[in-house]
Amino acid sequence: MSNTIEFDREHLWHPYTSLASPLPVYPVAKASGVRIQLEDGRSLIDGTSSWWAAVHGYNHPTLNAALTAQASQFSHVMFGGFTHQSAVQLGRLLLSMVPQGLTKIFYADSGSIAVEVALKMALQFWLGQGQPEKTRILALRKAYHGDTFAAMSVCDPVDGMHSLFQGQLAKQLFAPAPQSRFDGPFLEQDAAALRQLFAAHHQELAAFILEPVLQGAGGMRFYHPDYLRLARQLCDQYQVLLIADEIATGFGRTGRLFACHHANISPDILCLGKALSGGYLSLAATLCNDKVAQGISHGEVPALMHGPTYMANALACAVACASVSLIQQGQWQAQVQAIENQLKSGLAPCTSYPGVREVRVLGAIGVVEMLHPLDVALVQKRCVALGVWVRPFGNLLYLMPPFVIQPDELAILTDAVCQLSKAPDWSQSVVLPGA
Repeated sequence: MSNTIEFDREHLWHPYTSLASPLPVYPVAKASGVRIQLEDGRSLIDGTSSWWAAVHGYNHPTLNAALTAQASQFSHVMFGGFTHQSAVQLGRLLLSMVPQGLTKIFYADSGSIAVEVALKMALQFWLGQGQPEKTRILALRKAYHGDTFAAMSVCDPVDGMHSLFQGQLAKQLFAPAPQSRFDGPFLEQDAAALRQLFAAHHQELAAFILEPVLQGAGGMRFYHPDYLRLARQLCDQYQVLLIADEIATGFGRTGRLFACHHANISPDILCLGKALSGGYLSLAATLCNDKVAQGISHGEVPALMHGPTYMANALACAVACASVSLIQQGQWQAQVQAIENQLKSGLAPCTSYPGVREVRVLGAIGVVEMLHPLDVALVQKRCVALGVWVRPFGNLLYLMPPFVIQPDELAILTDAVCQLSKAPDWSQSVVLPGA
């Protein structure tokens, strides 16, 4: 194990980590269910679903079987000139589940690429309509849409993790982050600000991109579904495409199959990822409606100009079919409801701690917002000692566990978060970046 850590520390870059002073890492030997076993034998209950992807837990027999069966046939063929059953089957499953009206699917490598493709779709659509002046994207402050360059351009331009690249990014337009709480009234100030931006800028706007209901890495903020309804209305009124980034929220995480369902709206373009493949392989998808597809296909350049080498990778599509089929069976509804109830009760003690600003829960998401930023390395060391895996970012301790977690396992997670949020010294060390 020491050789593993030494080589890793010397040569391997980890997400949002400095090579000069990297965050500690914990070598993993195996994982099953909701537990990750380290090489030293310690077992950790996963509170993050490996960054919100492993909704069915680890080493799932159904997903394993799908992967093995596909590998016995072929693992990958180029999608240029070929198709295959796993890609077609996955497409059928997705179209039976997503908001009504979405009919076309582009398979991508990752969530960030799904957003890149969505933005390309929007820009190319308006070129095809003979309106090349519609080149800007409206996004929300506190947004996060990925780490590639077009995706970075629609992330929060000030407080986001990509602010150092602003000089190289396309200049987009930003609406204030919604202040209307998910469980409160819809505030007129949110509506007025959005109406004003559309009225003033619609002639140059190609699309409005948002994360429905949940702004994830921008602060785990839950906002009112009426904001989505207004966004759909204004996009229709002013001829702007609506892009819903459901990479984090799709497949039941917020308590509805897709977060757009909270508002009963359908976007023009939808981005999916993370839980799509159950956390097994990198896979994402960008879906659009017929209007967008036909607008691109009848333009001066009728082909959508994107084509990843591993597009519609057969292994990823096969395991995604299994993952989505498990979701389609409907057990997630009872699982997520039970998780939500237990998160509300289990995290309730945190509301009385002096270092806590707020506790909020939606679906299988529990957030404890602290008054001050947290030291990632210090908190994670304590988490491992408590037998849990919780990765904070900024001033947030959050839980997004696999849907298959059992009540006793979730109780261990919520107890650990309560201990962590009660401790007075987590903010006193040097704050390290992390997400």
